[in-house]
Amino acid sequence: MAALGWLTPRRRPATARSVLAGEAAAEAARKSSLPDDQSSATDQDTPVLTATEEPPFPVVGDDRAAAFFDLDNTVMQGAAIFHFGRGLYKRKFFQRRELTRFAWQQAWFRLAGVEDPEHMQDARDSALSIVKGHRVSELMSIGEEIYDEYMADRIWPGTRALAQAHLDAGQRVWLVTAAPVETATIIARRLGLTGALGTVAESVDGVYTGRLVGEPLHGPAKAEAVRALAAAEGLDLDRCAAYSDSHNDIPMLSLVGHPYAINPDAKLRKHARALDWRLRDYRTGRKAAKVGIPAAAGVGALAGGTAAAVALHRRRR
Repeated sequence: MAALGWLTPRRRPATARSVLAGEAAAEAARKSSLPDDQSSATDQDTPVLTATEEPPFPVVGDDRAAAFFDLDNTVMQGAAIFHFGRGLYKRKFFQRRELTRFAWQQAWFRLAGVEDPEHMQDARDSALSIVKGHRVSELMSIGEEIYDEYMADRIWPGTRALAQAHLDAGQRVWLVTAAPVETATIIARRLGLTGALGTVAESVDGVYTGRLVGEPLHGPAKAEAVRALAAAEGLDLDRCAAYSDSHNDIPMLSLVGHPYAINPDAKLRKHARALDWRLRDYRTGRKAAKVGIPAAAGVGALAGGTAAAVALHRRRR
């Protein structure tokens, strides 16, 4: 339990388990990060600006800056863990009853546009029970296939371009997500990012035990992961950027000097406007209309799906 030695008094609602989860995620991210084949810049390489100039962003050559991107509904439409569940069902890891639960959770996520803690926790518990006893290498191999089948065409081009801008500036870019770190690492690698911070599932001799290290990387735990990684990598958080759609990630967004609200839920939009954070919205259709963004055509299928989700939710209540 050496990780608990990092625990210091905090104003944020961080717990020992959030700190443990964050530090485990940071350690996993450092182990799985892509090798940096670009030459590192020094502070002397960073342009010197006068007090009246607006600094370019991201700053080219600033190796003490990095970017942290939430995954679900920020980089990718929907939740990675639900798409992963669909892929496992296709490979007969579990029965139709469990698939129905995954489908309901995904429908609710798309309808609400925000993370519902109860549904997300249920999904994670289901995933842990499903992978228990399987080898990590097996799930990594399957995850590559699932990315191609269910995730590749759900990446938001606008958010992907933001990440690429940081990469082009010579900065490192990490995903930060409650999804399993193995899944997040696959997505990061496919997008050409540096690596990923994600929920760490315990494994012994390469086999999943069905337990987590700490807790899911959600809310305050994400902030702890970013803090731990920044300390280990020598980053200056005031020079870093973070991107998210959810008010649950306000602790992470508040850590950095350049917070962005991407496809924000109502609470995050209000918070971002109050603090003059930058906002970007790449959604179209019903979700965009709910937050005042001009709607685009072609959302009939989504409308039908959300109506079914509402009906199912009402029956369950």
